Amino acid sequence: MCGLFGYLQTELKLFSGFDTRTLLHHRGPDDTGWLLYNDEQVLLGKDSLPAIPANLCMLHKRLSILDLQAHSAQPMVCAKQRYYLIFNGEIYNHLELKKELVERGFSFQTSSDTEVLLNAYICWGKACLTKLTGMFALVIFDRSARKLFFARDPFGIKPLYYFKSDQKFIFASELKALLPHLQPNINPHRLFHYLRSGLTDFHDETLIAGIKQLPAGHYAELELDLKQTFAPKAFWQPKLQTHELSFRDATNTLREKFLNSIALHLRSDVQVAAALSGGIDSSAIVSSIRYLHPKRDIQTYSYIAADTALTEEHWVDLVSQQTNIVNHKIFADPTELSSNLEELILLQDEPFGSSSIYAQQQVFKRAASHGIKVMLDGQGADELLGGYHFYFAARLASLVKKGQFHKVAQVLWQSRASLKSDTLLRVFYYLLPYKWQLPFHKLIKKSYLPEWLNSSWFTQFNLALEPLKTSYDKNVLQEELVHTLGQSSLPMLLRYADRNSMAYSIESRVPFLTTDLADFILSLPEKYIVSNSGLSKAIFREAMRGIVPQAILNRRDKIGFATPEKNWLLTIKPWVENILHSDYAQSLPVFNHQVLRTEWNQMLAGQKGFDLRYWRWLNFIKWSQLNAVRFNV
Repeated sequence: MCGLFGYLQTELKLFSGFDTRTLLHHRGPDDTGWLLYNDEQVLLGKDSLPAIPANLCMLHKRLSILDLQAHSAQPMVCAKQRYYLIFNGEIYNHLELKKELVERGFSFQTSSDTEVLLNAYICWGKACLTKLTGMFALVIFDRSARKLFFARDPFGIKPLYYFKSDQKFIFASELKALLPHLQPNINPHRLFHYLRSGLTDFHDETLIAGIKQLPAGHYAELELDLKQTFAPKAFWQPKLQTHELSFRDATNTLREKFLNSIALHLRSDVQVAAALSGGIDSSAIVSSIRYLHPKRDIQTYSYIAADTALTEEHWVDLVSQQTNIVNHKIFADPTELSSNLEELILLQDEPFGSSSIYAQQQVFKRAASHGIKVMLDGQGADELLGGYHFYFAARLASLVKKGQFHKVAQVLWQSRASLKSDTLLRVFYYLLPYKWQLPFHKLIKKSYLPEWLNSSWFTQFNLALEPLKTSYDKNVLQEELVHTLGQSSLPMLLRYADRNSMAYSIESRVPFLTTDLADFILSLPEKYIVSNSGLSKAIFREAMRGIVPQAILNRRDKIGFATPEKNWLLTIKPWVENILHSDYAQSLPVFNHQVLRTEWNQMLAGQKGFDLRYWRWLNFIKWSQLNAVRFNV
C-alpha cells in the first residue's frame, strides 16, 4: 500500500522543493522514491529531488507489506530500462502469475508483487489487468513510446485522481496532493447531490471542478506531449448473466470461492488483523481465518456503540469466544469529535455522509497503536449479497416486472416480518420510468429541492436539480446490486476506509471484492440473494454453515456501523452552532441561511425529525473552509 504522485508538463521545469511527499507520507512511511525524466535521461533516487529541469516527475511513498527489502522499492525499472512502475495496492495472486511468467522465460530478482506486476505488463500489455486479483492504482512510464499507462482495480478500492490541462497533467493517490497546484473551485453538480442526498464518489468527477478520478475497472494512456484526449476505457465491469445452478451446487461453489479469497488476502510478510463488527460479513471473515488456520493468532478490532439500541457488543463477544480470537474494543468519545473533526475532514479529502466515519477512524487508530499494518474488512458484501433493506423491494419489483404476480403474493405472505413501512413505496419507485421519478419525489415529499438550499445559485449553472438517472429492466435486484457496487454506496465506503486506514499507515483489504466472486454472485438467480421470506444474503448464510456461529447466521436485524448521530451532535451543540452561525458559513452562497437556522432550531425543539442533513451542513462548511474552496465558478 502506497502513495503516488506525478506531474507531467510540456515545458521543462524544476521539481525540486516539492512537498507532495510530505502530504502523502502517511500512505507510505517506510520508503521514498522518485523519478525525473527529460528527453535526455531518466534519473531515479530516494532523497531530495535534484535541481535539474524535467518534463516528468513521479514520486512514490511505500508501505512495505510484501518483500520488505530495499530492492523492492519503487519506482521499479525493468531490466532493459524501458518500463518504470509505481503502484499502490497488492496483487494477491502474484505467486500464481509469477509461476506463469517464469514458464514464459521471465526471471525475478525479488519476491515482491511489484516485480510480478511490471513483468506481467511487459508480457501481456493491458491484457494483464484481467489476470490480476487484487487492489491497485498503477502508473507505468514507457520510455521508448514516450507515454504513461494508468489503471485502477475493478472496484476502485485504491484511488487515483488527476487534473489535465493543455500544458500539464497531475495525478495523485489523494485529492489533497493536487490542491497546491491549482485553484480549487467548487463543482456545483456534485455539490447538489452531496447536500441533497449525501451522495459522493459517483462517476469520475469530484467536488473540485476539473479534478477527476480514474473510474474503477478502467485504464488510460497518455502521450507525454499531452496532445491526445485522456480517455479511460473499461477492462472490467459487473455483468448480468444467469447460471442455472442448483442452490446446493451454488452454495458449495460460493463457499469455495470465498475461502480461496480469504486465503489470498492473508498473504503478507507482516501480521494481518481484522475488523469485527459482529455482523455476518466481518464474522464470516474472522471465522474463515480460524477455519483455514486453526492455531493462528488472530487480532480483531471492534467499535462498540454506547447506545444500547445500536451496540453489537453481544455479537462481537459471541464470535470472539467461539473462534478463540483476541478482540480489542473501541468506544468512540463524542466530546472528542469536535477537536478531531478538522483532521478527519482533511484526511477524507471530501465531505462524508455521517459521523460513523469518525468511529471507523478510531478503530484504525487503535490498531496502528498495536503495530498492525494490514486489516481485513467486509466492504462490498452488502452490495454484492443484498444486505440492505431496500434490496427486498428490488426483489419484489423484479417479480412484478416479469409478471410473476403469484410469486409476489407468495413472497409477501412468507415475508410479513420483513416488510417495512416504506418497502411497497420503494417497489413502486422501482417500477416507474425515469421521467416519472421526479414527479413521484415531489408527490411524496412536496419538493425534491429542500428550502434550505439556494436554488437560484444552483440553477444559474443549468443543473438538473433532480435524482440521478436510474432505470431498471426486468432484473431489478441484480441491476440495483450493480448500481450500488459502482455508483452509489460502495464507492463512498471504499473512500472512507482507504483514507481512514492509510491515515495510520494500515492496508485495508476487502476479500469480498474480487471479480471471481462478483461475477459468480451476479450470475445467480435473485431468489438465492434475497429469499422468498425476505432473508438477505440467503446463499452466503448457507455457504457459511459450519464456519460462522449459527446465531450470527440466523440474525435478521441489521445495525451496520452505526453511531448515535443526533446524540453526538447535541453533545457538542455549542461547537455545532458556532460553525452554523460563523461569518464564513454566512458567506456561502449555496444555502438559504435563515431556513437552515430555523430547521436546526426546530430539530432541537422536537418539532422536526433528525436526519443526516445537519451533519452534511457542518461537514461541508468546514471542508470548504479548510480547503479554501472558491464558489465563483
